[in-house]
Order: sequence, then C-alpha cells, then structure tokens
Amino acid sequence: MKKIVLASNSPRRRELLAGLGCDFEVKVIGGITEGYPDNLSVQEIPQYIAKEKADAYSVGDDEILLTADTVVVVDDEVLGKPCDADDARRMLHKLSGRDHQVITGVCLTTAENRRVFSVTTKVTFKKLTDAEIDFYIARYKPYDKAGAYGIQEWIGYIGVTGINGSYFNVMGLPVQRLYEELNMLK
Repeated sequence: MKKIVLASNSPRRRELLAGLGCDFEVKVIGGITEGYPDNLSVQEIPQYIAKEKADAYSVGDDEILLTADTVVVVDDEVLGKPCDADDARRMLHKLSGRDHQVITGVCLTTAENRRVFSVTTKVTFKKLTDAEIDFYIARYKPYDKAGAYGIQEWIGYIGVTGINGSYFNVMGLPVQRLYEELNMLK
C-alpha cells in the first residue's frame, strides 16, 4: 500500500488514523484558508474545503494524501471554529437542547486520482446551563473545534444525550468509511 500523508494539525485526526493501524506521516502547510463559496449546500462545504486543502500539496507516486474538514450545522447555519470565548458561548447556546449535524468531508488524493466523500452524524445535546457552558469554555478552550465542542471531552460526557451515526466522525474523522475508501485505493 502507498504511504499515507495526513495533512492536518488535529491531534484527534492523528489519534483516529493511528487507531486504524495505518502507518502515516504528518505534513502541514500553513496559511490554507477554510473559506468556501456562498452557493454551496451545507453537505458540500466540508468536501470543498477538504479539496482546497489537498490542492495546496504535491503528491508523490507512492503517497495517499488525506485532507479533511469538519463542520457543525444547526438550522442550516454552519458553525466553524469559534474565534473567542464569546463566539464559543454563542455556538454552545445555539446547540443547547437541540439536534445538530456534524459533517466531515474527506479528500484522498493520489498521483493518479482523487476520492472525495462526506459523512454526516446527528448529535443531540441536553439543555446546557450557563455555568456548564462557562466551565467548559474556561477549562477546555475549544477554539480549535467546529461548533466549539469536542464530543470526547467533558461537554460530550455531560451534554450529549443522543447520537445517530459515527461517533468518530464527530471527533473529526469517519474512520470506518475512511477504511473502506482506503481499501478501494489499494
């Protein structure tokens, strides 16, 4: 099999990819924007960003480049990464007591071809108190997480009341589907 190159700073993606038993290396190019055209559907946004990330890299003949992007969607509003505590608080209040979608787009690029897919998971939060939200933001500083939360952290332990789909997708990498897609590239 070709060498996998993970183009991500995310420690969660590294942990999840390692959990598949894959040998991989991490290469990260800075300065890649995560913008997207306004006319895309919420399902298309993470795939578009994953492809844009992949376009910034060159891929060797013996490599599979893995790029990904995760968004949280509630009421057709895309919640990216919060810029500060107030933005994180706004996002968590919006998710409180409601269902939302977590969509991860993945792009697998080789010298010969490209496979792009996304996986959607529905997550339900209990009604969070202001004290719970403030504690989580102060303690965990979720500024590098779409929707201002990590399901594997305290807020997920006390706040998530339901999940329909891949738990690992909510962490940032749909490993079951990724495994299937990587097997198709062999």
